[in-house]
Amino acid sequence: MVRERDVCWEYCDKLDGNKVRCKFCQKVLNGGISRLKHHLSRLPSKGVHPCSKVRDDVTDRVRAIIAMKEEGKEAATAKKQRPSEAIKSPIITSSSKAIIPIEAMSPMKNMFFSNAMVRPIQPPLDVERCIAEFFFENRLDFSIARSPSFQLMLEAVASCGHGFRGPAPEALKTTWLQKLKSEVSLQVKEIEKEWSTTGCTIIADTWTDNKSRAYINFLVSSPSGTFFHKSVDASTCFKNIKFLCNLFDSVIQDFGPENIVQVIMDGSLSHVGVRSHIEQSYNGKIFCTPCASHCLNLILEDFSKIDWVNRCILQAQSITRFIYNHVWVLELMKKFTGGQDLVITSITKSASNFLSLQALLKQKSRLKHMFNGPEYSSSPYANRPHSISCMDNLEDNDFWRGIEEIAAVAEPILKVLRDVSGGKPAVGSIYELMTKAKESIRTYYIMDESKCKTFLEIIDDRWRKELHSPLHGAAAFLNPSIQYNQDVKFLGIIKVDFLHALDMLLLPSEVQEDITGQIFAFKKSTGMFDSKLARGARNTTSPGMWWEQYGDSAPALQRVAVRILSQVCSASTFEKNWGTFQQVHTEKHNKLDKEALNSLLYVHYNLKLMGRGKPADMDPIILDDIDMSSEWVEETEHSTPTQWLDRYSSPLDGGDLNTRQFNSTLFTPSDPIFNL
Repeated sequence: MVRERDVCWEYCDKLDGNKVRCKFCQKVLNGGISRLKHHLSRLPSKGVHPCSKVRDDVTDRVRAIIAMKEEGKEAATAKKQRPSEAIKSPIITSSSKAIIPIEAMSPMKNMFFSNAMVRPIQPPLDVERCIAEFFFENRLDFSIARSPSFQLMLEAVASCGHGFRGPAPEALKTTWLQKLKSEVSLQVKEIEKEWSTTGCTIIADTWTDNKSRAYINFLVSSPSGTFFHKSVDASTCFKNIKFLCNLFDSVIQDFGPENIVQVIMDGSLSHVGVRSHIEQSYNGKIFCTPCASHCLNLILEDFSKIDWVNRCILQAQSITRFIYNHVWVLELMKKFTGGQDLVITSITKSASNFLSLQALLKQKSRLKHMFNGPEYSSSPYANRPHSISCMDNLEDNDFWRGIEEIAAVAEPILKVLRDVSGGKPAVGSIYELMTKAKESIRTYYIMDESKCKTFLEIIDDRWRKELHSPLHGAAAFLNPSIQYNQDVKFLGIIKVDFLHALDMLLLPSEVQEDITGQIFAFKKSTGMFDSKLARGARNTTSPGMWWEQYGDSAPALQRVAVRILSQVCSASTFEKNWGTFQQVHTEKHNKLDKEALNSLLYVHYNLKLMGRGKPADMDPIILDDIDMSSEWVEETEHSTPTQWLDRYSSPLDGGDLNTRQFNSTLFTPSDPIFNL
């Protein structure tokens, strides 16, 4: 009988021996199709580096295949089990429901049942109740339930059967913390191996707490992923240039100046001289660039300051505040909108404003229908002053025309924000994306030169002052989808940036090579650049990978191009959890506790980064939960009975992306972490 071919072969290329190459990340694996499955499944503790580029649907399919295989093994083992061993299996009632001892139940159940009693678990209700009690008793953030590791934990516990006991607190604090830290460090080491080819980006993310103390979080990003390095309390010396320069020097030395292409930082660090220090100390071979997401949010913030735009935002907020502060009205609204929200929470206040305006516009007809319908008209809310004001706004045609205009103008900038967020190497696209955004606004305002000028001046001002970098220009010049696009008009402008980057990044040995000839071959698309595969991949393959595959005939230019085009251009590549940082920096600990907390922070943050990853159809700039303290929801005139829920909302206060203030979190600084 011919053995059936494994379906997972479609995800890899078979190489010599027992090696395979993943079609998603191009990584070569030893061990054949079995190791490829664990690579694509992204499951922990499999001894295989998880794929960073595999689609979520493929991961789900491979996990199902692995699970079916393991279930088959378990069934075969159970079949061989001796009859005497079967007696040791959990007791089963006539209704086929397992009986568990009361000691295994939650503390809350122990108050209602004696030690002699037992209670059958009736899934899923009682199981979900136990999980809910665990969340409430320990004041856990509800968003934990979305964590991939949470579901993996439940599946692992379920597979253990009756009688399983979790690790003791001491084991969590010592054995497991160190074990996971070691595993995370090994994965980080795997990522570091690619830096000799792709280089990496250091991200310096600054924030302040509610006492105006300043902190800097350092992360490192490359095509295989982003990982957290460390967090530093810079409160007492944030304006001390020497301290900050030494701090950045130490981080650069941790990873080697030869591996670092750029450092992304916000304006506060650039203004105190860190940027000039890095550029001078490393002879311009390390670029200091602004965070693109931060600058784009500043553009949106400037848009919202225009009088008529701000007036529309305030009117829209008055509508959403009324709806979200009255439970009955909110439930009625969800009924009419099919469960859709009117308020969208993004990574900053300015992005949230424009996303919420778009959501409100989408539900325009349904909202009008709701407020004019008999169900609402006969309710006690209909004649309230705030309700009447909402209805007036909803019937105001000028208000809706304003929202339509704002949504149309903001969408091009929001699109750029989406494209540069989420950890993608987008440095080669930012120049083209901004050019297209401006063209879109010009097209919309083709009959209104005055308004067009107002918005474009805001964009140009931010672009000149903060967003444009020579690295962005050089990356655009090297991007094949731009270089070979005859409609692009700005190549001559960015050639200076390209030559500047080339001067800085070429090795001394490469300067002697025929660089001019290599540039000519690239621009004129000769040799390997003109192969059928290379031409077909110009617009479908990431620029860095394109150069890696088809740039061999121009080796010096290829090395520079891969390093430049492999970088991110935004600090918004990771999930932020200010509560953990707050505890590490504000609590008093002895040396051992401090070391354990730093290890916890390292493991916590990197597991978040390695395990995160929204589905492909999810918007990278939208947060999962509504910020209940935002101006779109919170009633400012009177406190509400649900004010306590503010502790469960996003801790982002909606300032700029990199320098935000920590306002609230589920935990206060006095709350312990694992009793440390």
